[in-house]
Amino acid sequence: MTPDSNTIYPIFDKMMSRQDKETLLGQRGIMIWMTGLSGSGKSTVALGVERELHKRGILCRILDGDNIRSGINANLGFSEEDRRENIRRIAEIGKLFVQTGIVTIACFVSPTNEIRQMARDIIGADDFREVYIATPLDECERRDVKGLYARARRGEVKDFTGISAPFEAPVAPDLSLDTSQMTLKEEVEAVVELCLQK
Repeated sequence: MTPDSNTIYPIFDKMMSRQDKETLLGQRGIMIWMTGLSGSGKSTVALGVERELHKRGILCRILDGDNIRSGINANLGFSEEDRRENIRRIAEIGKLFVQTGIVTIACFVSPTNEIRQMARDIIGADDFREVYIATPLDECERRDVKGLYARARRGEVKDFTGISAPFEAPVAPDLSLDTSQMTLKEEVEAVVELCLQK
């Protein structure tokens, strides 16, 4: 049921401001949106960045695809419509974190430029940094951490990105990392530098 505008009374104008929150934390909120194929290394890089930012006294929150799908988005499948809704919800949640002054790292396949643009529009272009984990498909498949590529090749997983569903590489990411060519330390340093620019 769609809410009736006569029954919705937002209090955004009465809440403490983003600036109040950022002053309290001594940092600026930003969204680092990591996109790439399953097994490309998004979560691994995010965990390294989280630890490095923590060492520097910067509050950070990771929003990871599997964690979110086991909770708030547990009711969504992998159809095109559900993938879009998955990313829409994540972007709305991410926006709340960012506006609270938290460095937020989203790790989602988010396979199309259109769906990532939707996330950017919701969060706000000034707060959104796109990081493409550009690890080649053959390397992601070689790792096959979750066994999903093997299942997709056998036809057991429908609409699997990179096999039976397309992945569009970002047109102009703020940062591109190929985890098959870089060390984890190099990858983490590059993302941390991107965060610290803001």
